Amino acid sequence: MTVLLMTVIASAAGDPCVSGVPVGQRPGPYSFLIATGPERGKQECFVCAQADKPTVIVFGRTLSASTGKLLAALDAEAVASKDARLKCWFTQLTDTADLNALAKWSQTHALKNLVVGAYEDADGPPGYKLSPDAEVTVLMFVNKKVVVNVALRADEVTADRIAEVRASLPRILGAK
Repeated sequence: MTVLLMTVIASAAGDPCVSGVPVGQRPGPYSFLIATGPERGKQECFVCAQADKPTVIVFGRTLSASTGKLLAALDAEAVASKDARLKCWFTQLTDTADLNALAKWSQTHALKNLVVGAYEDADGPPGYKLSPDAEVTVLMFVNKKVVVNVALRADEVTADRIAEVRASLPRILGAK
């Protein structure tokens, strides 16, 4: 029995995590409570406003240091991008939003342009079908279609995987 259970756990851990809107699909609108920037305290939906523009959404479950490093890398790319239309934001999936904790965490990771907010349902927006196994789900879209979908478990949010995510940005920045 123990051998069988350990085999199931080992094989599950080796499977890729699948989460979020599939590549080629259109991301649906959702509103989240913003913790940083001029819209702080408001419910906003950026998906529709982005229309055909390049966009990165990161859904996350915890305010971990590794998630902060991922967001800092994306924020740096957005700041350095000559294409000012790129918009990135982070949506924490939580039962109850703590805007002060989110804002403080954002400052700790020196996020400059990346908006941080919360969706008050730990499962996330229903149409997004986010996996409970995913610590973070990164969706990159342009022209109203998801181009990149990366879901990572907590132990998979590493420097190498962050570099892979960052290296995917040209797929949406160069699209017309």
